Amino acid sequence: MAKPSLVTIRPRRPQPVFVCKKCLTRVPDGAKLRRSLKSELKRRASAQGMKSPRVVPTSCLGICPKRAVVIASAATLHRGAYLLLADRDGIADAVQALSDGA
Repeated sequence: MAKPSLVTIRPRRPQPVFVCKKCLTRVPDGAKLRRSLKSELKRRASAQGMKSPRVVPTSCLGICPKRAVVIASAATLHRGAYLLLADRDGIADAVQALSDGA
């Protein structure tokens, strides 16, 4: 019997959060913004007793805002939406929007 060429699996951790690498380099303190996003995701996940999602840097998503970083998750992409994060003050709202199914 031949092995199947396609196998479907369920990941052990939540869906990843995608962050545009190009946007991170263009905004002031992009590295700090990414670290703050990661720590907020980790804080919320541990409060719920879950693993934190991975923050995955991606190539350009084609939106290219002037002073913001484009981020997305499976939930936002399912809605056909991207989030523009301008500074670290909006991270809590962004994390909420990334995880909302609606």
